[in-house]
Amino acid sequence: CRHETGDTGAGQVLLDANREAEGEAYFKIGDVEHSPDHRLLAWSADRKGSEYFTVRIRDLATGRDLDDEVADTSPGIAWDAAGKSFLYVRIDEEHRPLKVFRHIVGTPAASDTLVYEEKDQGFYVGVGKTQSGRFLIIDTHDHQTSEIRLLPAGDPGGETRLVAAREHGIEYDIEDDAARERFLILTNAGDAEDFKIVEAPAAAPERTNWRDLVAHRAGTLILSHVAYRDHHVRLERRDGLARIVIRRIEDGAEHEISFAEEAYDLNLSRGYEYATTRTRFSYNSMTTPAEVYDYDMEARTRVLRKRQEVPSGHEPSDYVTRRIFATASDGEQVPVSLLYRKDLALDGTAPCLLYGYGSYGISIPSSFSVTALSLVDRGFVYAIAHVRGGKEKGYRWYREGKLLRKRNTFTDFIAAGEHLVREGFTARERIVAHGGSAGGMLMGAVANMAPDLFGGIVAEVPFVDVLATMLDASLPLTPPEWHEWGNPVESEADYRNIASYSPYDSVRAQGYPHILALGGLTDPRVTYLEPAKWVAKLRAHRTDERLTLLRINMEAGHGGASGRFERLKEVALVHSFALAIMGRAEA
Repeated sequence: CRHETGDTGAGQVLLDANREAEGEAYFKIGDVEHSPDHRLLAWSADRKGSEYFTVRIRDLATGRDLDDEVADTSPGIAWDAAGKSFLYVRIDEEHRPLKVFRHIVGTPAASDTLVYEEKDQGFYVGVGKTQSGRFLIIDTHDHQTSEIRLLPAGDPGGETRLVAAREHGIEYDIEDDAARERFLILTNAGDAEDFKIVEAPAAAPERTNWRDLVAHRAGTLILSHVAYRDHHVRLERRDGLARIVIRRIEDGAEHEISFAEEAYDLNLSRGYEYATTRTRFSYNSMTTPAEVYDYDMEARTRVLRKRQEVPSGHEPSDYVTRRIFATASDGEQVPVSLLYRKDLALDGTAPCLLYGYGSYGISIPSSFSVTALSLVDRGFVYAIAHVRGGKEKGYRWYREGKLLRKRNTFTDFIAAGEHLVREGFTARERIVAHGGSAGGMLMGAVANMAPDLFGGIVAEVPFVDVLATMLDASLPLTPPEWHEWGNPVESEADYRNIASYSPYDSVRAQGYPHILALGGLTDPRVTYLEPAKWVAKLRAHRTDERLTLLRINMEAGHGGASGRFERLKEVALVHSFALAIMGRAEA
């Protein structure tokens, strides 16, 4: 929607996804970007769940789409300064995003110009734009190395310019300080594993000219940054909690935005303006619904713009959110976020849903979830184990949960469950473990390693056939993944390590928790074959009579069903399973 200043009504609807999805079994919006003159809206959508997007262009004066149609793309779109063309990434037949094209409005997609092609199939490409609007960004990266090229937004047919050549293990992200003709670069170069911010002249941004602006601080991970004309804003995380730091560019003075709750989640919004003193962020916690604020970086005041509505009503004071720490097998302190009703008796009898992920450096936020409340209102403790493999405690937390140290992810999760039992939040076999994708691999691993701790396992689109997948270099997504799991084709140590925990390969004759596995027929990342063969092997080896259930969504991919109501049906299935095996079906 688009609102005029001061408008408190519905505003002008630019794109109605519900309307676009009519008659579709699956529909998901990818990106929505208006041209700089606000005349056109480029938008992308996936209509199969296969993660192949199609870009259309809407004339905002008429509300109708133009004839332009660009198929088989990534979701991202980046307009030039005149609003006459945009960059996008085309996906090849093996689902690799390797080529950047420029589409000129009003011309057929077949005539689009190739701007950049990545030759290393272990790297992927994305497009974007600096906050200043001066440059279009072509970002080439794998999981631990990045390389950026810039294209003047005012000359999109010109030559791209390399910022700094790729160097293995070095990541960087660029912002344009246009008023001072320099770039502000977020990077882990120079052993700054939790990242630092450097400056470089816009005319000579190569790595030899990088100078520290915000020094590296071990354990304080800088997640992202945005450069406005007079302020530089960064989002950081330390000990599992995020914070926003505002830096006045003129004199370097800094201040943080403060928050009162013990555990919460923050997201920084880039917005659309450059010459402004306002930035925008969203805040929520496990008890507080999402709130969007405009923050004046000079006056240090915030204005609430929107609060998430909870249709059934919600009283935050009825619930308790806490952050505790479990001691891992090697002494590390694993953060665990908790949500439960204030009137729940913590006598060791309550069932618990324990969620985990722990891969790719992705940190699981302590965020608000209406669906989690539905379990909590039925007497569950809801818990998130912030295990190694994420970056909740800095890059080290990620490094110690990948490659040859991957088992730390699993033992951290088990330690979190054991701690919840010792502290009286729940009991053995009263825990339902829940995870998806790489978190589904975590579910398969802990089911093998500690079957008597968990009463149930929910594994969504689970990556459980790790060894076979990593051995098959012909699969389009395998080579880029070797940096995360190891390369068993070339390394015996990697082979033995993956074989030691790969869930499918580790299934053996023993009792298992109740298991619910969910997959998607069109999933390009974890094919439906993985949960199907895993379930078949579990059924052949299980020595008890507990449930082993499989459901394949025939109209969805890796992200599950599209649409609010269809997704809620999937959540209801998971919750019904948890309630049933915990003897709470009547709730």
